[in-house]
Amino acid sequence: MSWFSLLFTLWPSLAPSMLLVGLVGRQLGLRVGLQVVQTMTCSRWGTPSAQGLFQDGDVVIGGLFSLHYQPPATAHDFTQLPHYKPCTGLENLPLQYIYAMLFALEEINHSSTLLPNVQLGYHIHDSCALPPWAMQAALSLVGGDSTSCNSEALPDYSAGYGEGAGESRGDRPVPLIIGGSSSITAMILCRVLGPLSVPLVFQEETQGKGLCLAFVETLQRENIVSDARRAALTIQASTVRVILIFTWYTDVRELFLQLANINVTDRQFLASEAWSTSGNLLQNPVTSKVAKGVLGVAIRSSPIPGFENYLRSCHTSRRPHDEFLKEFWEKEFGCSPAATPLPSYASSSLKSVTLAESSSHLLNISTTPPASRPVQKASPPPCSGTESLEGVQNLFTDTSQLRVTYNIYLAVYAAAHALHSLLTCPDRDSPSGNNSSTCSSPKNIKPIELLQHLSNVSFTTPQGEMFHFQGADIPAKYDLVNWQKTPEGPLKLVLIGHIDGFDLHLNESAIQWSTGSNQVPVSVCSKSCPPGTRKVNRKGEPLCCFDCIPCADGEISNKTGSLHCERCPSEFWSNVEQTACVPRQLDFLSFNETLGITLTTAAVSGAMMTTAVFVVFICYRQTPMVRANNSELSFLLLLSLKLCFLCSLVFIGRPSVWSCRFQQAAFGISFVLCVSCLQVKTIVVLAAFRSARPGAGALIRWFGPGQQRGSVGLLTCIQVIICAIWLSLSPPVPRRDLGFQGSKVTLECAMASVVGFSLVLGYIGLLACSCLLLAFLARKLPDNFNEAKLITFSMLIFCAVWVAFVPAYVSSPGKYVVAVEIFAILASSYGLLLCIFAPKCFIILLRPEKNTKKHLMAR
Repeated sequence: MSWFSLLFTLWPSLAPSMLLVGLVGRQLGLRVGLQVVQTMTCSRWGTPSAQGLFQDGDVVIGGLFSLHYQPPATAHDFTQLPHYKPCTGLENLPLQYIYAMLFALEEINHSSTLLPNVQLGYHIHDSCALPPWAMQAALSLVGGDSTSCNSEALPDYSAGYGEGAGESRGDRPVPLIIGGSSSITAMILCRVLGPLSVPLVFQEETQGKGLCLAFVETLQRENIVSDARRAALTIQASTVRVILIFTWYTDVRELFLQLANINVTDRQFLASEAWSTSGNLLQNPVTSKVAKGVLGVAIRSSPIPGFENYLRSCHTSRRPHDEFLKEFWEKEFGCSPAATPLPSYASSSLKSVTLAESSSHLLNISTTPPASRPVQKASPPPCSGTESLEGVQNLFTDTSQLRVTYNIYLAVYAAAHALHSLLTCPDRDSPSGNNSSTCSSPKNIKPIELLQHLSNVSFTTPQGEMFHFQGADIPAKYDLVNWQKTPEGPLKLVLIGHIDGFDLHLNESAIQWSTGSNQVPVSVCSKSCPPGTRKVNRKGEPLCCFDCIPCADGEISNKTGSLHCERCPSEFWSNVEQTACVPRQLDFLSFNETLGITLTTAAVSGAMMTTAVFVVFICYRQTPMVRANNSELSFLLLLSLKLCFLCSLVFIGRPSVWSCRFQQAAFGISFVLCVSCLQVKTIVVLAAFRSARPGAGALIRWFGPGQQRGSVGLLTCIQVIICAIWLSLSPPVPRRDLGFQGSKVTLECAMASVVGFSLVLGYIGLLACSCLLLAFLARKLPDNFNEAKLITFSMLIFCAVWVAFVPAYVSSPGKYVVAVEIFAILASSYGLLLCIFAPKCFIILLRPEKNTKKHLMAR
């Protein structure tokens, strides 16, 4: 983007009159407002601005520059109009900008080909880099600085700028303004002057595009010290290493001073053209500690022939009413430039360059009346008159790097060529006498017409360069500069590249970064999120400040800086790094894992214990303890318990079609056989004691050995039938359980029919409950060794285990469902084995004296 932009907001030519209506009678309608303007006399708020340079001419061009950098303290209580005191702290470089405008105007006024017979004047104001001041000055330039808004005293804006304008200083409105040295000021002036169709040529600061800003700090000129301190603390606290600064160099100077106070010297600064070539910062030993390695963009430098002599020949004796020059004189020489005679050596040199001598009808007018000048505590001594700028070296007299100065010079010439095009009649030499009606005159210039001619300007500068607009800009020509350390210590400005239009030419090896190395510094608020993570923005912070959150299980991100994690397909799972989806491993309860080994050991141990008891009973089968209560049922019970222990092993290992079918059938039939034996034993005990009563002798005959074997077989056959129907119609099949989230997929025996499995468990539960009830009824029968007591206690354990099994089975994930079922089988089997046979083995092996019929029958 170029450093000149034009405003093309067009409203009708009556817009200035509409503005006056809005100021005077905005509470009324448009028609009533017009009547008010025409019938009453009003006065403007505030006083006319007297801080500036004024020179009348046939056409007057406005100028708006930030000459001072220390604004006055103003209390904004919003109860009365603010009273602005004069700014202080004259800057030499903006003063050079002003004289570049004056120098260009003088060249144009002396030209015989550009605007012949037309003298250009100027109204230049100091905005003090304050938007309110700039807006007030711009409106004063556009509307004239009259104290009255009486309709009879107002210029006729619809007719054009020039007619009806007052002849006093500043009353004359201008058709064009050059100025607006910052983006904020320029945007404000664009919005204000847009409805008035007044062309504004301004210097626009570059704006970062496509960059994420970790923080944005605003430096206000009124509170520059506190704002700079706050910004310095923000920079110190931030992880950002590259800071982009768009502001005037005086503000940068205060910021660098604050950074130097807190010893922040390791940041890389990117400079806008407003301070990228500031000699004030380069030569300051304090700020140079912070500013080393600055990389900036600068307007292309170009010489202006004769401009250095023009500056050095300036003297207050030739410009007695130039308050800006007087202030500079006092600052530079420490004396008060009173009305002293002009030195003889300077007289001849000033004759040809003084704007007052170039035209007899131009009028140089005082800038600040004595009453409005700031009161000084102590006046400096008067100057001797021998002071001269010939040997002075400062930013005002330095013409080695004319960047912004040259742009202002070009802006004046662009305005002059637009005026020349507007005021020139193409058919002036035509014999027709009606050409005057198609020509504009200096007294009848309409800003909207000037704007149209300005957009079509194309000319060759006095330096031989072609100048034209591309839309509202000129072709971009910038220099890229780098602040580098010298062996002597101070910083120097080094040209490292340039930009021509869209072509970038950069010598990267010539760049010296703030770190002192040739490595490009990395400046990020947050480092890019690696694969396997995703970005999560921090609340209340810019988009470039984020946290990296690992992807959830089953999700991956295989790109750097991913915003989202992608979920893996159902048969895949994320790897450890969360960067790729891998096939899920089959998981089942195997004999090789710890849990499988533990359960296998418990099952084998139970089977061995049952075998040992069986051997003991075989060896002592003739003893009363074994023969009591049908030894045949005892051996059958031991066999069924051994099957219960062994059937749990079928649940361990990789599920297959046959293993899924056999494990449930073996489990159901083994436990029904076991519980049936206990139930028949309990019934035999009840029948034996009932038959001892008178008249009940026939009861025991119904429960002889044959009936007992038949009862066990019948009860077991019912379970066999249930299992046969279930396994034939809807048997369990091996299936992958994809519902469980994890890197492993469980291979399990899926119950295709929940009803079949429920019937198997329900039938076992029915037999167990009935057996528990019968055993509970027989627990107090008179006998020294009543087996019903042992059966009662064992069935309590059995029922408790299987009641707890149901919720555990339903809630267990994956292969642990199988482990829960195996645990229930083993726990209930051990409960039956220990509760029923441990006391008997204790008597048989350790208390043989009690293994007698007499002892067992004793009450």
